[in-house]
Amino acid sequence: MTPEELARADLLLDVDGPVATITLNRPEARNAQRPRLWAGIARVLDELDESVRVVVVRGAGGTFSAGLDLGMLDPARAGDDGNLIGTLALDDQAIIDQIDVYQQPFVRLTDPRFISIAVVEGHAIGAGFQLALACDLRIVAEDARFCMKEPALGLVPDLVGTKPLVAAVGYARALEICASARVVSGTEAGEIGLAQAVVPASELDTAVGTMVASLTAHAHGAVSATKRLLQEAPGRTLDEQRLAERTAQVARFRALAGG
Repeated sequence: MTPEELARADLLLDVDGPVATITLNRPEARNAQRPRLWAGIARVLDELDESVRVVVVRGAGGTFSAGLDLGMLDPARAGDDGNLIGTLALDDQAIIDQIDVYQQPFVRLTDPRFISIAVVEGHAIGAGFQLALACDLRIVAEDARFCMKEPALGLVPDLVGTKPLVAAVGYARALEICASARVVSGTEAGEIGLAQAVVPASELDTAVGTMVASLTAHAHGAVSATKRLLQEAPGRTLDEQRLAERTAQVARFRALAGG
């Protein structure tokens, strides 16, 4: 994407060797998300060079994302691009198909060819919470604030956040967090398994650098294959997973042997 296209998508992109950093760049709106941003993230991920091993997602201006741009729920702006009230003129299947398009960047962040890291400071509300959940790992400031706000708005989380939330904290805790729409602090996020690292906000960059170094220290093919095995393990029986491991190992043996 060109710098102009990135700007229209409310994004910044920096690629430094094996690390691509995607920054939500709408600080005046606390990085509230619009369809153009989702489309931009999907395109950035699709266009990444195969040499990229880590994708870092963060927000400009000291906050991750305040969630959905509430203008998308304003009936007075029903004609705006992405306004959800305007979509009600469509039939149910058309609305389902449109939400599928919106979900695509969240799905793409799970691609086994790289490891994605959300760097969360300030607020991660609703769609912001779900964007953080879409990433493989989360580095979180102690004073960060997560909230699954959708039920409080009469909605459900629909940006691929429910499955990774349950995987991270378990069904009962996920239900309590969503149904109450309460705030989860960065410190609590670490305690319940939602975050892999929790540090003072001033130490976020150091923590990111340390994690990136550890994630890129070993063979790309081995790490990618291991990520895929772990992703697919919950849907397999033990025997199916054993076969998947053996099959993946054959490919690694041949790669190491140069064949």
